[in-house]
Amino acid sequence: MKKDKMRCFGSGPGKEFYAEYHDKEWGIPVHDDRHLFEMLILEGAQAGLSWETILKRRGEYRKAFHYFDPVKVAKMTDKELNALLKNKGIIRNRLKIYAARRNAQAYLAIQKEFGSFDCYVWNFVHGKPIVKHRKHLKDVPCFTPESEALSKNLKKRGMTFVGPKIIYAFMQAVGLVNDHLSDCWCTRMSK
Repeated sequence: MKKDKMRCFGSGPGKEFYAEYHDKEWGIPVHDDRHLFEMLILEGAQAGLSWETILKRRGEYRKAFHYFDPVKVAKMTDKELNALLKNKGIIRNRLKIYAARRNAQAYLAIQKEFGSFDCYVWNFVHGKPIVKHRKHLKDVPCFTPESEALSKNLKKRGMTFVGPKIIYAFMQAVGLVNDHLSDCWCTRMSK
């Protein structure tokens, strides 16, 4: 029997989609503004739920929110947002759905001010990923001073569902932080 790769998460039967996310996305630096926006909205939708729950619905979220085009999301009407409350393919939470529009509007203002969201967000880690290859998942923090600073700044700019824990998960997802464990195959490949 073939031994599975050692992963931080996502191994086991029925978890192939989660393993693929771990192997191809989590902790890998992202500089594409649209992808950064997608992950910001998805991490906000995840609040109080498991990431696995959101990841399974990612395709439906893409359809519901114009494939994460921030200009289109910023212009979504109340009627469009209310219709999403009936969409069984996403988490039907009114506050989270309306937050997507509000966050898109703030996101566009950040892009205008900094030239790109990428330039803005990478400033919080001085332009390079924070790499912490810890031994156990229990050693990975829920938030850090960097996630607190980014969260505070995003809130000041009008965003919601961007608390320090959500933002730390976002930072991990887009590679601002690389928290792959020391025995993970992704860590061994990067050495």
